Amino acid sequence: MVCPRCISAIESVLDMLKIEYSKVELGQIYLKESLADNKLSFFESEINKIGFELLESSKSVLISRIKTIIIEQIHYQNNALKVNYSTLLSEKLNYEYTYLSHLFSSIEGVTIEKFITSQKIERVKELLFYNQLSLSEIAFQLDYSSVAYLSNQFKKETGMTPSAFKKDHLPKLKALDAL
Repeated sequence: MVCPRCISAIESVLDMLKIEYSKVELGQIYLKESLADNKLSFFESEINKIGFELLESSKSVLISRIKTIIIEQIHYQNNALKVNYSTLLSEKLNYEYTYLSHLFSSIEGVTIEKFITSQKIERVKELLFYNQLSLSEIAFQLDYSSVAYLSNQFKKETGMTPSAFKKDHLPKLKALDAL
């Protein structure tokens, strides 16, 4: 689960199935009691219908938690990270970063750093699309050392510059405003 709508969707399924829970967070559900196998199977079937999967293996859960921490930091925190991502992940998950990094790469096929970069670029696209911040402000908010470095990474990921992306997507916004 990577957004508040995802949490709401899971909560709806839990409520529909009358499964008692204390909290649903990005990537985690805290149940008040264990589920019988048949109820767990039915829950899994229902969440699969809406595009989610149940992760039970400890490695899958750990990968999910790594992604969740990164996504929360990049997409939902407006304050700059005071430590680097390796420290953040190690502290929150109580594992050495080298273990987390090797596990993530072996299962996901990309490094944690590459995942962070792709999430940052997605956030840059969002911020450019809504046209509320300058590229300098976006670079500062996402902790890029310079606008040039942000632009370079953006072009490497998307094949276009931030300016070209903005130009391609702003007319669509103006057309929507005219409706």
